[in-house]
Order: sequence, then structure tokens, then C-alpha cells
Amino acid sequence: MADDLTDFLAAREPTAQRPLLGLTVLVVEDSRFACEAMRLLCLRSGARIRRADCLASARRHLMAYRPTVVVVDLGLPDGSGLDLIREIAARSPRVPALLATSGDGGAEKAALAAGADAFLPKPIESLSVFRSAVLGALPATPHPISTGRRDAEDRVTPDPLALRDDLAHAADMLDHRPAGEDLDYLAQFLSGVARSAHDAPLQAAAEALARERLAGRGTGTPVSRISGLVRHRLASGAAF
Repeated sequence: MADDLTDFLAAREPTAQRPLLGLTVLVVEDSRFACEAMRLLCLRSGARIRRADCLASARRHLMAYRPTVVVVDLGLPDGSGLDLIREIAARSPRVPALLATSGDGGAEKAALAAGADAFLPKPIESLSVFRSAVLGALPATPHPISTGRRDAEDRVTPDPLALRDDLAHAADMLDHRPAGEDLDYLAQFLSGVARSAHDAPLQAAAEALARERLAGRGTGTPVSRISGLVRHRLASGAAF
């Protein structure tokens, strides 16, 4: 179901500077910071973006719209992105380009086995890498792409206020004393956010929590560490 803007964009020809002109990208991503990076990448490539922050929202979008490209984060609040990838890959007609993304590089094999055309490791901040992945996943059609150098202009910098939103969401989860699957989700969510923000201490703390959960050990210390880091960042506001 196309709207007037989609029809207008589709009628225009892609250029070297806007090689994704006319395409609609559905980004299934729970992190506002990571999604803001995707928004900038799409904007600078000429594509229109739609966002879903969970599996349920993504399914509603897919019932109403026909995106050209779907980018699915593997860790979502209501389940695994792998399930959504399998669903989309089995549809007929199939979405032209289906990409997976995760901060866990080891998830690439599972994503491709589920039906993804390509895998984007987080953080996704390089314009040339993003464009190449999307164009490489699309059926063979002429899409011009700039061959300029990969320099400072190649990297997008998301709005730090989106990072604050993610940290505030994590703080809210911590206030509710998560356990079980909620704790697993908190660990993977913060690991991805920290990776996208290049926050090594927070990423290490989140990954430590994930390891303790996997080993079946107590999680009091890593949760306290994460809580302190999140609240310190929110209180200092230095990054925002």
C-alpha cells in the first residue's frame, strides 16, 4: 500500500549521491540510538525509513506497507529477530532485500540460515558499508553509487539525545528489578546500545551480565555495576 510520497520518490531516478532513492526501508530496532543512525544513513542515501521497535509492531507494518528493504535487529523485546526473518523470507512475494543486524558478530551464520540476504554488524555508522550491503542484497538492477573516499563524511553521528532515551529505558527496567528473560533482554539491549555508542565500560558490564546468566551464577554484582554506570551517565549528562 503506497502513499503519495512513496509514489513520488519511486518516480525519481537514483543518483550516485542518493543511490537508494525511491526505496522504503523498514528498520526493526528497539534502540532509539541505533535507529537514529539508520535514519541518517537512509536520509543521506535517499531512502524513506519506517521504524518498528518490536516484532508485533513490525508485523503490523508489514500488513499495511510493502517496504523494499527490511533491516531486522536480532534482539527484540518480544522475541528473536530470527523468527521475523524466517517469516519474511517465506512470504510471497518476498521482500526484495532482507538484512539482519546485531552486536553479536557470531549471530551472522544463524541470520543467513534463517533467510537474511546480508548481515550488518553493529555499530552501523558507515554510509558506504550500509549502501553496499543494501544494494548487494537487492535484485540486480542499476543503482549508481558514489565511489568517493571513505573519510569523516562517510560516518554518521546519531543525536545523543536518542542515547539518553535508551539509557532512561534501561534505568526504568532496572527499577523494576528484572529477572529471567527480562534480565537477558536487558543485557543484550545494553550491550548493543553501548557498542553503538562506543561505550566500552558499559558494554563490558552488559556482556559480563550475559555471561553470568549463561553460566547460571548470581547476577547481583553485574546488575549493580550496570545500574551504577547507567545512572552515572544519566546524571552527568556529559554525552547529551
